[in-house]
Amino acid sequence: MMKEKKLVPKRRFKGSEGEWNTYNLGEKVEFFSGLTYSPNDAVLNDGTLVIRSSNIKNNQIIDADNVYVNKQIVNSEQVRVGDIIVVVRNGSRDLIGKNAVVREEMTDTVIGAFMTGIRSKYYNFNNALLNTNLFKRQVAQNLGATINQITIGMFNKMVFNFPNKEEQQKIGEFFKVLDERIANKERKIAKVKALKSAYLTEMFPQEGETVPKRRFKEFTEEWNYCLLKEVINSEFKGRAKAEMLGGNSPYLDTDHLNGGEVSYVNLPKDVEKDDVLILWDGSQAGMVYHGFEGALGSTLKAYKPKYSGEYLYQFLKKNQKVIFEQYRTPNIPHVINTFVDEFWICIPSIEEQQKIGQFFKNLDDQIRTEEKKLEKLKKMKEAYLEEMFV
Repeated sequence: MMKEKKLVPKRRFKGSEGEWNTYNLGEKVEFFSGLTYSPNDAVLNDGTLVIRSSNIKNNQIIDADNVYVNKQIVNSEQVRVGDIIVVVRNGSRDLIGKNAVVREEMTDTVIGAFMTGIRSKYYNFNNALLNTNLFKRQVAQNLGATINQITIGMFNKMVFNFPNKEEQQKIGEFFKVLDERIANKERKIAKVKALKSAYLTEMFPQEGETVPKRRFKEFTEEWNYCLLKEVINSEFKGRAKAEMLGGNSPYLDTDHLNGGEVSYVNLPKDVEKDDVLILWDGSQAGMVYHGFEGALGSTLKAYKPKYSGEYLYQFLKKNQKVIFEQYRTPNIPHVINTFVDEFWICIPSIEEQQKIGQFFKNLDDQIRTEEKKLEKLKKMKEAYLEEMFV
């Protein structure tokens, strides 16, 4: 006879013992439905906030495209601290099951009709449970072939394993602390990005001007306008392709440039770290990169700068939206062939370029460092979710 597998997780807190027990989700939690309203019920001021799918991101409740309705039409449950809000109907199947817990008091707040609320005593444990692959698999099994919807009836019948109350409490508190660390790291990254955005606005002259609003105190001269071709020594299109894999040169394709793993190709290196790279073909044509060395992919171009490559990169990055809107071909996007002949750039002295470039590089390095820490925390959470539930 096969030995029956015990319902115990791979990783537990010291002192936790005994098997977990199996229950329908409806035996452990209460559900409540969202508010049905019409566009005519929406108000601009002094209304009730309706939490919708757009208000849930990265397991947090956020301000995004907020909708408020007339208080007089509200006939659904107000949210409380500890409620878990779940997306149960959406045009995108991938968003079904997306959820967040209410961490602080939210007065005059309800959930929308395409959401379901889950209320329970051990909400931190249940919030972690809804982050597991166990929950995601049950959501996938319950989705209809044509309608992307999970009903409260389906929720009631979902089957999960639960430990005793003390262990639920410990597990819930553990993941609450981990979620707070993740949220704090995300806020820190957002703060540095906002700071960089503000400096980009102030440390480069506005269109038509020759002096920035903010600059290093030792610089006073006006800046000069010139064409992009005047600040580069040369440009070239990449030659490396995926089928050339196997050599020693890092393959500079968009996967790697956007944070993916590096692969290697059998071609000599043609890009140095101070070169500025621009995606020439594809839906994101016009995206600029800097700080890489290797063999350039065939969908990109490289500019060899005369002066500071870091400054040139930051100027182009600041004008990324302009490049997308004004310097690409329609339909199948490519950067226009005359880009370097038409794109104007405003430059200070070489010394000021270098100082500005280094200033923004330091901010970028700080953002990258914090993003790596955030990714590590998220992977840690995934591993713990896998090992601490059964």
